Amino acid sequence: FPMAATDPQVLALAAQITESREQDIPLLLLKLKGILSSPSLGCEESNKIKQDIYDYGLTQYCLLVLKQDHSQLHGAWATAAQLAEILSHCCVGLEVKEDPEEFYRKFLPSVIDSLLVLGKRLQARFIRAIKDKEKQDFLHWFQIVTDAICWLFGGHIQLAPRVLQNERFLQMLITDDVETAIVMMAVLHNILRINSSVLLQVEEETLHSILDELVYKLSSTTNPAVGSAATKLLLLVAKSCKQLVQLFTARYKGLKGLLSKQWTGKGFDREVNQLLDLLYLEQSSGKGEMPKQHEAACVIQAAWRGFQTRKRLKKLPQAVVTLQRSFRAKREQELQHLTKQKEDEALKLQMQLQRQRAMRLFHERQLALLEVVHASQVNKYMQEMEEKSALTIQRFWRGYRARRIFHQQKQSLKEYKAAVIIQRAACKFLEKRRRRRPLSPWKEPKGLTDEQRLALQQKVDDYIKLHPASQMSEERSKELHVQAQAKLAQFLLRNRLDQRAAQRREALLAQVNTDVELLMNAPGLEETTEKDFGAFMSRSIPVATKARQAHNTMLKYTRWPWWKKLGDEFMEDDVIPDDAINTELETLFIGGRK
Repeated sequence: FPMAATDPQVLALAAQITESREQDIPLLLLKLKGILSSPSLGCEESNKIKQDIYDYGLTQYCLLVLKQDHSQLHGAWATAAQLAEILSHCCVGLEVKEDPEEFYRKFLPSVIDSLLVLGKRLQARFIRAIKDKEKQDFLHWFQIVTDAICWLFGGHIQLAPRVLQNERFLQMLITDDVETAIVMMAVLHNILRINSSVLLQVEEETLHSILDELVYKLSSTTNPAVGSAATKLLLLVAKSCKQLVQLFTARYKGLKGLLSKQWTGKGFDREVNQLLDLLYLEQSSGKGEMPKQHEAACVIQAAWRGFQTRKRLKKLPQAVVTLQRSFRAKREQELQHLTKQKEDEALKLQMQLQRQRAMRLFHERQLALLEVVHASQVNKYMQEMEEKSALTIQRFWRGYRARRIFHQQKQSLKEYKAAVIIQRAACKFLEKRRRRRPLSPWKEPKGLTDEQRLALQQKVDDYIKLHPASQMSEERSKELHVQAQAKLAQFLLRNRLDQRAAQRREALLAQVNTDVELLMNAPGLEETTEKDFGAFMSRSIPVATKARQAHNTMLKYTRWPWWKKLGDEFMEDDVIPDDAINTELETLFIGGRK
């Protein structure tokens, strides 16, 4: 750090930046704008502050921040544009005494390159922006960066050739956007106004690219603002150097006709007439000196350039239409996405409000019913509500599962039908081919010779000797048949007895279950009536009651809706689930006394 007296604001800011986090440095560097724009500073004090800022490395901090991803900064592109303005003001009027080579040959070119990169990114963002507010913001930041570039090479004239030879500058100049093109032509106008001979210091390819773009803007647009800016630039170039006027007349043969036919009467006739006068003057003075071979070569070149230009202009509408179509499609897609996103958000908000309203109505209804329902019936009411809620959830779940199974079966059925169609077509094809195939004449099989017949007979005899067949007498067969019939009769008799015993056991169990249920449901002795005695003394009453209940259960099952009958497997229409009947028949008395 320097030993001379330092501005306290710069010193405090440098200390604060040293102790701060990396993401907070850009916002702290913005304070330099207030330090530099203080009204109490004179010229010497301002240069002294700029020297302190450079010595403490704050300008290097600004350059490093501009080289980062601008979208990740606090304030994003607005912060980057303000830092570019601050950096250009810090570099203009600064006289570096220690190591000036580092400042003029490395630091300043790096600064101008970073500013051009930032300007190209802002121009691209402005062209891609859809909303008017975003386009205005990006255009404003782009103008701030271009003003910073003009201010920088205005203070350091040696940077003008580097600006023109930078590919980012040419990319920003070669654009079809009207607003940014006018801004870039204003930057080029400032460069030529500050250093009129700068075009002679750049490479010939760069010079031709710049002039070609200016002439192309005159030939491809009808916008008066673009035409006026391009005409003024060409006039300034022609006035600055006579060699460039010769280049105009030799390279652009149709420029005079273009200016006189297309741009006369557009509001800048004075500049158009001055440029035409210079072009005609150069043409008239050079005709006598031009050799015939040189003139012929120029004619050939002019014809070739005219052909190339007409070819380019012929393809240009198609390219422009394709570009516009893709741009409109992309913009339409983005607008549809934004509209869909807004609709989804509105739908989500509406559904949330509906849910809240439904919940509020449900709670209000519950509170109103709880006020009406007696305290002793609250638990019963809550249980019924839980059952209804469970049934509703089950109904929706079964419906969802049925629809999913239906869709799966629908796809499987479609695949099955497709397979049947393919198989039918293949079978028809094979059948047709089989019918078309001619039948081969009948050929009798070859007969066996005597030697082959004797050999086969010998093999059969040998096999019979090795595997003799078991023989049984007729008496033995009849005896086995009688034994089998006797055992079968014993089995059938025993099975019939077992079935009767099982039926008796089931009847006794049913009787016991019926008695147990009657005893469990019997009233107390104090509440007993004569009808209750009849239920215990007669067997027909409980049997009829249970039979009636079973009959009602089966009728109730047949009236169930379709979704209650859905299960993991399909059932026949006349089959009733055992669980639905057993719940009512498990205590039914079946059979009678022995």
